[in-house]
Amino acid sequence: MKLFRLSKKKYATAFNGKGAAKSNNRWNSKGTEIIYTAESRALAMAEVAVHVTMATLPKDFVMLTIDVPDEIEIKKIDLKDLDENWNMMLPNSKTKKIGDVFIDDLEFCILKVPSAVVKGDFNYLINPHHKMFKKIKIIDVTNFPFDKRIFQ
Repeated sequence: MKLFRLSKKKYATAFNGKGAAKSNNRWNSKGTEIIYTAESRALAMAEVAVHVTMATLPKDFVMLTIDVPDEIEIKKIDLKDLDENWNMMLPNSKTKKIGDVFIDDLEFCILKVPSAVVKGDFNYLINPHHKMFKKIKIIDVTNFPFDKRIFQ
């Protein structure tokens, strides 16, 4: 399976979850290392675009293509298992707990979660502490300039 991640160039190969651990996010609490990826380049872009403006848009984004071997098991979170407001602007503590428990349990390397930005699409959270993590590889890094029309 191929996954995608949009990153600032200087952090592209720091594939370790430390960036996500610096703050509270939808699927992790501050201090929990987790790697956010998307099922497509378009979703990876949308997930970043909702957090920036034309004025704050970094000019040095790159798109990572990540290879996940078929042997890696994926845990899935179903929409019916989430609260009605799971996708609100400010993430709630229940989604954070789901991600934190996923990391701490070390049972699965990847957690498939619904996108809060694009209904019907999915993000994949990677546990950098899982024993199978070393099998996941970045196979391509390409410059990714945003089309400025997105922010008009």
